[in-house]
Amino acid sequence: MSKKRVFNKQLLIPIAALVALALFNLIVDPSFFKITLGTNSAGNPVLSGYLITILDYGSELAILAIGMTLVTAASGGQDISVGATIAIAGSVILRVLCGNDSRPERLQAPIIVAFLVACVVSMLFGAFNGILVAYFKIQPMVATLILFTAGRSIAAWINNNELPIISEPSFGYFGGYIPGVPIPTPFFIAVICVIIIMLVLKFTTLGLYTQAVGINGSSSRLNGISPEFIKFLTFVILGLCVAVAGLIKVSRLSTINYSVIAKDIEMDAILAVALGGNALSGGKFNMTASVLGAYIIQFLTTTLYKMNVNSDALSAYKAVVVIILVVLSTPIVRKKLSQLWTKIMPKKEVA
Repeated sequence: MSKKRVFNKQLLIPIAALVALALFNLIVDPSFFKITLGTNSAGNPVLSGYLITILDYGSELAILAIGMTLVTAASGGQDISVGATIAIAGSVILRVLCGNDSRPERLQAPIIVAFLVACVVSMLFGAFNGILVAYFKIQPMVATLILFTAGRSIAAWINNNELPIISEPSFGYFGGYIPGVPIPTPFFIAVICVIIIMLVLKFTTLGLYTQAVGINGSSSRLNGISPEFIKFLTFVILGLCVAVAGLIKVSRLSTINYSVIAKDIEMDAILAVALGGNALSGGKFNMTASVLGAYIIQFLTTTLYKMNVNSDALSAYKAVVVIILVVLSTPIVRKKLSQLWTKIMPKKEVA
């Protein structure tokens, strides 16, 4: 394999970022990698440490990255409403579980029913975004700006501006730990979601059609593919991913804060796609790279928190990373870097 081919491999960027972060933490404070086994408030064994935090919170971001990757590949744009839609999904789950009582002694419906209702609602909002983008030809960021602005108000309206609280311990399993299992449940949920999407991409034409539409919508139409439907479908799939993330979010605290829940998570999801080496202008994508990118973003976030960076400043640091990644992903920069690599490491003939 030539050095040029290695240089252009999509996983090179996220792997390089992962190695850089790991080396930085190893030099600054090796205890960053320490994992301990203890017990939680319920007396169940749980693993703790910075790496477990990355595994835990990075998992919900990985789930979002799945849908965001498809939307980006098909539409050449991003959905900036996922944080607000998570608030809506979480609010729906709590409303179904609580009914008319914001402090119920017993759940008013099975958790699976509440989750399925949230899935339907989130997919409907995804369909709303998809219709605006696919059929009304509105630029994705502009189309999703509607829910970005109104979503949290809708979430508060669903529960009459109250803050429901779930006292049922089993509800906390989805965002915490299953008794007897020391690894955070969100990681297992993320694994299931990744397996499902990989099977879908392997045994259906979704991946091929998504890339075809993103590369050239007109050509894909000539080949019998409906660009509008594919774009619409990717937004619906993202809506389903949002519902899963919403369940995890509200399960963590068994309540919701409409203005804070999933705040700025859309930026992290977009950054995960970019860090995976996927072009933000659409076209070819690598789902594995996006999922890896999600955990690296959480690695970066956890590192910044460990360095006592103010939470309000995190977005500024991540914005710098976004700019760097977007610039590096442009064809002209990739070409220049490839030429530079060839000059520094000239190709040698293999005997």
